Amino acid sequence: MRNSRQRSSNLSPAAKAAQTPRHASIESLDQEGRGVAHVDGKVIFIEGALPFEEVLFVSHHVKSTYELATATEVLKASSQRVTPGCAYFGICGGCAMQHLEFSAQVAAKQRMLENDLWHIGRVKPAKILPPIQGTPWHYRHKARLRVRYVEKKGGVLVGFNEKGSSYVTFMDSCEVLTQPVSDLILPLKALIGQLSVKQSLPQIELAVGEDATVLVLRILEALTEADVALLKTFEEAHGVQMWTQTKGPDTVKPLFDHGDKLHYSLPEFGLEYPFNPTEFTQVNPAINRVMIRRAMQLLQPQAGERIADFFCGLGNFTLPIARSGATVYGVEGAQALVKRAIENAGLNGVTNVEFAESDLFDMTPELLLALGAFDKWLIDPPRDGAIELIKALPEAEDPNDSHAPSRIVYVSCNPSTLARDAAILTQVKGYRLEAAGVMNMFPHTAHVESIAVFEKD
Repeated sequence: MRNSRQRSSNLSPAAKAAQTPRHASIESLDQEGRGVAHVDGKVIFIEGALPFEEVLFVSHHVKSTYELATATEVLKASSQRVTPGCAYFGICGGCAMQHLEFSAQVAAKQRMLENDLWHIGRVKPAKILPPIQGTPWHYRHKARLRVRYVEKKGGVLVGFNEKGSSYVTFMDSCEVLTQPVSDLILPLKALIGQLSVKQSLPQIELAVGEDATVLVLRILEALTEADVALLKTFEEAHGVQMWTQTKGPDTVKPLFDHGDKLHYSLPEFGLEYPFNPTEFTQVNPAINRVMIRRAMQLLQPQAGERIADFFCGLGNFTLPIARSGATVYGVEGAQALVKRAIENAGLNGVTNVEFAESDLFDMTPELLLALGAFDKWLIDPPRDGAIELIKALPEAEDPNDSHAPSRIVYVSCNPSTLARDAAILTQVKGYRLEAAGVMNMFPHTAHVESIAVFEKD
């Protein structure tokens, strides 16, 4: 009720009139997992509605061409509607699609990918890859939890933000975090309530490895000796490691010495990856393993080839590619990750790799040409995509076209930027989109992770 009151107070008279429930027939899902309908010539994005449903809705954000709304009643339910598995769904902003049957979520994400490829990139893959999917619950090994001390709500709140709000969800468990971490939410509330810094602790970043779980407390004031003693007791009681962060990433450090270090492994390739809790790793290690296998099948690295791994991070793809015998050149913009990648290569005895630090968002044709010719590329960019890198490729009629890779495997966490880059690859750079498909890295969210392979014509 609090959120709806706040939203109403900021609406215009016309928007307030829209608070009377209206009827809509839902046509599809958008990129946020909201139902899409057309009412009175406007596009309405409706939270809590599914395709082919008839709903009543009220709008909370009204513009001339579209409205954002919430379903107040489902008049005709979809056959794919299910009871959410989490008691906090609809309040917590962590998940958007728990009310949609699991396999239907994956199919919806595949449609989102195909729609973006066509409507943004004007390209269709020759083949749709079978989706990669895993367990729907307790898959998440990394997360940032908000913390807030609210005396009126009985003390400390630990969880994700409420949907569309900066408030912290009142929650005692989480069905997408690993079960041991979910079980820590209640004890964490009790612990933080006893700390002197409880009003200066806005965030806990968690990372789960194969042999260790780390909780990084973002603290804005110094801990007292009593605080440190409480944290030590919590560590020993729950088998976790307590770290702190006082300012930037370079201030992240453990409170106490520990034997077990964070790491994940890729047994198929005989690889192990140590990492620090705030370094980027995939949140879903089971899907990560299958994703790497799929990438290797599409890339088909061969001994004697020279392959580039752009946005290589700590070597998640670089080292498996190198196991093929190919010479691999990994490029990453974050200095700390480049250092970590070099360390991981050494730890695993991989010598046919080289790593370099470079801002790939400032790539130019001249800089790319200076790297030399590559037989193949693997690209795994952030949500912004790889536009400058793609634009730096020689065009089909360019004399330097021989430097262009024959195959590009593109791992994407944003289908719209993948589609944008695919348009340039297929319409300017002389590639064809051979295959594309989704990977359900984040079940119950609207986040679409995908993989595509481009071949040089």
